[in-house]
Amino acid sequence: MRLQRAAMNISLPVYQHPTLTILIDDSQSFLDSLAFQLPPQMARKVFHDTQAALEWLRDAYRHSPSKSQSIRVNYDEQTYSFDRRTVAVDIDQIYRQSMNRRRFMLPSVLVIDYAMPQMNGLAFCQAVQDLPCKKILFTGQADEKIAIEAFNRGLIDRFIKKSDHDALDHLEMEIRTLQKEFFHAQSLTLKDLLSRHSYTFLSDPALEALVEQLCKRHGFVEYYLFPNPTGILFFDIQGKATLMVVETEASLMSQLEVAQDYGAPLELLTGLREMRLVPFFSDTGGMYTDALRHDWISYCLPAQICFGAQDYYWALFDFPAHYLRESFYSFAEFLRDQSADVKS
Repeated sequence: MRLQRAAMNISLPVYQHPTLTILIDDSQSFLDSLAFQLPPQMARKVFHDTQAALEWLRDAYRHSPSKSQSIRVNYDEQTYSFDRRTVAVDIDQIYRQSMNRRRFMLPSVLVIDYAMPQMNGLAFCQAVQDLPCKKILFTGQADEKIAIEAFNRGLIDRFIKKSDHDALDHLEMEIRTLQKEFFHAQSLTLKDLLSRHSYTFLSDPALEALVEQLCKRHGFVEYYLFPNPTGILFFDIQGKATLMVVETEASLMSQLEVAQDYGAPLELLTGLREMRLVPFFSDTGGMYTDALRHDWISYCLPAQICFGAQDYYWALFDFPAHYLRESFYSFAEFLRDQSADVKS
């Protein structure tokens, strides 16, 4: 029997990156076998001691970036009135999470055995119920009644029997699904605030499907909402950065007005007016200036269209190195470091 909650329908998270899957079982040989059979790019950490796992999980979340760090609530300085509060979102903080070397150490999914001598799997899940990680009960002992009760109480998100003939394939699929749900949950507040304004595409399933296609096609393993120009910043496993600029008819017309004010060449004005071009004026703060008159074409790409709740005009640009002022720690480097730690 397999239990599964309905997937959250919130479309695109504001960011997503590889995370750790935590495997807990009292059998070291089973852990070694399970870790060996999971895909190499599915980073994991194993524990056969439940107390050590509990302490490590709490410490990991204690040192993880706060999901609310991009949100600031301000009050009227005279009255500190709750009714006069304003909410500010620092969108730069979203993509700057890519500079945090510890981001891949974030535990998103917990896979735990049921029958263990120190603490059974359900008791462990209850002990970490306040943590945001998703939980899979992976066992050969627990019966369906125990699993259903735990599921209904919200202690677990999935239940898979070790004896199922396709248990490992199903486990891998559920881990990937729950990793996505983890970031959906982390994004709820931010997405709700942002999709009311200039980031409506966050709530559009068509854009979500496009992002998934681009990740598969280009090997992107992490992405972050980017503020100026509006879009999504992708990184592949080696850390190569690509910016997907996302425009609407309204935003392209704003680009056109600025270009007209600066007396831009007719070809650029026509391309913007006909929505055939997507610009990324990376050297001038995102908008056209006189300095680009003789080289404007190198800052533009043909517009591709995503047909969603509205039409989105997009293009993929190589991301300029000067935008990322710190050395970038790629997922490939993280996997190499993890492998070296295991061997040592």
